[in-house]
Amino acid sequence: MAKSIRAEKVSAEILKLLSQILRDEVRDERVKEHFGSILSVDVTGDLRHATIKVSVLGDDDEKDAFMEGLQSAKGFMRSELGKRLRLRSVPDLHFKLDRGIEEGSKMLAYIDQLKAEGKF
Repeated sequence: MAKSIRAEKVSAEILKLLSQILRDEVRDERVKEHFGSILSVDVTGDLRHATIKVSVLGDDDEKDAFMEGLQSAKGFMRSELGKRLRLRSVPDLHFKLDRGIEEGSKMLAYIDQLKAEGKF
């Protein structure tokens, strides 16, 4: 089912605002110490839930720490969204680690290796 235009606009606005809040206002050291970024936001049609896909550079421990920091800061981030969005209620935030960039990087390294070995 196609997402409504309103849900798409809310998703885009939440992406913009959360990126700014994450960069400038979240003080949790687990978030500040690691390089992570918000890739996308998907809001349900009723605007009650937002799934935020996040990419984090580093090993599994660093990714886990970053995600724990996000979970810890979720209330603050939701509160800040509430101050900035013109919505009756702010969607509940659900953070999901996206490993797509990491997997793509591994695939490119494997292709480069095959090329170097003359197998590609």
